[in-house]
Amino acid sequence: MSHLATTRVTAGAAAASAAILKSRKYDELARTHIFVPVAVETLGAWCHEGSNWLSEIGRRMTLATGDLRETFFLFQRLSVAVQKGNAASVLGTLPDPFCGGEN
Repeated sequence: MSHLATTRVTAGAAAASAAILKSRKYDELARTHIFVPVAVETLGAWCHEGSNWLSEIGRRMTLATGDLRETFFLFQRLSVAVQKGNAASVLGTLPDPFCGGEN
């Protein structure tokens, strides 16, 4: 699904749209569980619900450890995971030089 029409006008629109779609997809689960959609755009914008939820987790980690940097570290770790996933996706589209150029 392309979010180009909305993202060229509003930063974070793709993340917001993805969060809405995730909430709809897991609507049945949300009846019996706490469900918070977390959506991240390729270049770093987070949906508000996910960002707020992760900030709360970071705040609680700070209370447990006493380290005021916990929220920063949490977002940093998740951002690196997103970047690694993006890199794997791009590399997966390139031909394998060891297989005669075929994927």
